[in-house]
Order: sequence, then structure tokens, then C-alpha cells
Amino acid sequence: MPVQIEDRPSEVVKEEVIDILVHNYSHGYISSEAFERRLDTVIAASTNQAMLDEVSDLEQTPDDTIKKSKEESLSINYSNEATEEVTTLVSILGGSDLAGQWPVPKTIRVFSLFGGNDIDFTDARFSSPNVTIEVFSLFGGVDIYVPENVNVISKAFCILGGVSNKAASIAPRNAPTITVKGLVLLSGLDIKVKTTLKEKFVAFANQMKTMFDTKQP
Repeated sequence: MPVQIEDRPSEVVKEEVIDILVHNYSHGYISSEAFERRLDTVIAASTNQAMLDEVSDLEQTPDDTIKKSKEESLSINYSNEATEEVTTLVSILGGSDLAGQWPVPKTIRVFSLFGGNDIDFTDARFSSPNVTIEVFSLFGGVDIYVPENVNVISKAFCILGGVSNKAASIAPRNAPTITVKGLVLLSGLDIKVKTTLKEKFVAFANQMKTMFDTKQP
């Protein structure tokens, strides 16, 4: 007996529905406008049935190439390579940043005095499912960029400054958790998404469409 649709894990249903949307767009069955409109609805949907309604009129068998490519392109980057347990960033009257495909340690310590620090996890390679960022900022600023599909917990204490967490967590089952704690004094701490989940899926779908168009005789 099939499991009722609302009893299935929502993240699994969402993944299956988005695969169907990408398949139909990349093979030319729906337009880019229809793809983005339906994708918006699926990402914002609060029920499994609402997600399924967006693909009820579409071809239901995604290409295996899409599933494999999506796993390679959009999954959280986990690495088995050895990394340092702790990385320390110090900026005094200056700035420092971490970006690109850098190995993420378990703990990142940030000291900012009249300086600024940027930490970008967008393409980072995680070695642990739990990452802690310990911040001390005085007359400085710390910007943390995270993928939309990670969990972010902010425990930083602020005095005469500001802490902003705009990272909406739409985390899959294997997503890492980033915990930010410490003291922000006369400073600013911003946690935000650099590239949204929708932007990633649109870019991936366009990549697949280009690939399948090239294969056409």
C-alpha cells in the first residue's frame, strides 16, 4: 500500500519534484518562465501536495544524467582530506577573508579590531557536520556568507552593535550546522546568503538545457 503523500518527508518530495521540473525544462517541454514560476511555488510550498500539483501535467521520469549532475553540482561539498582543527583570523586596522573552495575546520576564531572579516562558505569544502565560529569584534565588522541549504545558529552577544542573520535554512538531511557565537561590541555581524537556492537551481537547469541542446542532431 503506497504511503500517503503528506506522510512522506517533505525534503524528499521537494527534491523529486525539482528533478521533474529540471528534466522538463532542459528537454524543452516547458519555458524558462514556467520553470521559474513553478520552482518558486515548490520552494515556498508548505505541503507535499502543493509541490506535486506543480508537476502533475509534466513528464514524470527525470533523466538519470540530471540526477547525477545535480548531486555533483548542488550537494554540500564534503571533503575527506585532513584539515586544521582551528583556524584563526585576525584583522587589526585591516581586513581578511576566506572564500572559494577552502577546507573548513571545526572551529574558526575571528578577532577584529577596527577591521573587517569576510567568511564565504558558498563553495567551501566541509570536513565536519558541525562548525563553530567564535567571534570577537570591536569597532569592526564580520560578514558570513552561507549556502541556503545549511543550518545556521546565531548565539553571538551584541553590545552597541548589530547582529543580523538572514540565512534562511532549507537544509537537506546531510547539511552541516554552523554555530556563530561570541561578542560583537560597537560592531556589526551579518550572516547572509550569497547565492540563493533558486539561483543555483536555475543555473543548473540552464546548464542541463545547454548540454541536451548540444546533443540534439
